[in-house]
Amino acid sequence: MCLYEDESVLAFDKPAGMHSVPGKGEDKQDCLSARAQALFPEARVVHRLDLDTSGVIVMARGPEAQRRLNRSFELRQIDKRYVAVVQGCLTPPDGDWGLIDLPIALDWERRPLHTVDAATGRPSQTHWHLLAVDPVAQTSRVLLEPFTGRSHQLRVHLQALGHPMLGDRLYGGPVATPRAPRLLLHATQILLPHPESGQALFIESPVPF
Repeated sequence: MCLYEDESVLAFDKPAGMHSVPGKGEDKQDCLSARAQALFPEARVVHRLDLDTSGVIVMARGPEAQRRLNRSFELRQIDKRYVAVVQGCLTPPDGDWGLIDLPIALDWERRPLHTVDAATGRPSQTHWHLLAVDPVAQTSRVLLEPFTGRSHQLRVHLQALGHPMLGDRLYGGPVATPRAPRLLLHATQILLPHPESGQALFIESPVPF
């Protein structure tokens, strides 16, 4: 589903279970970028979402827009927000937002899993805001804003807090994984400088859970 379109920018609503870009093997060629390029041949990839994560993905129209958007990502001028439902009842942070500051490294023996590793991990920060707690279901709904962009960062950080995301086949464990038919993580908002005008561009996708 196309959420936004102009002369330089495209935004799509990626469903859970769809690859962002082609993977290895014939069964992984159907992906969001391929479908987008079938409609917009000039579409270029600038970022990705995990296979099991749904929500907003932005693509550039042409190489110059791609270069400028890539630069905005490098300079951390792009703000992304996600909504997740996690196992357990989180305690509200001091203040409106809390910070998870835990270094993340690839778990080489269990690839593609990542883990918190103080010795070899790369610095990783996630801001989080508690939206709601359901004491009966023993779940919490949180708004997440990654400051860094490590692989599986949000999933690893919430697991490290003892609150894995529901439906997470990689990090949910025996309790959280079977509680949802999909990973309950959705990229709901993105705010970026437009590659042509420099004006703030806000794109939103409603949370489907």
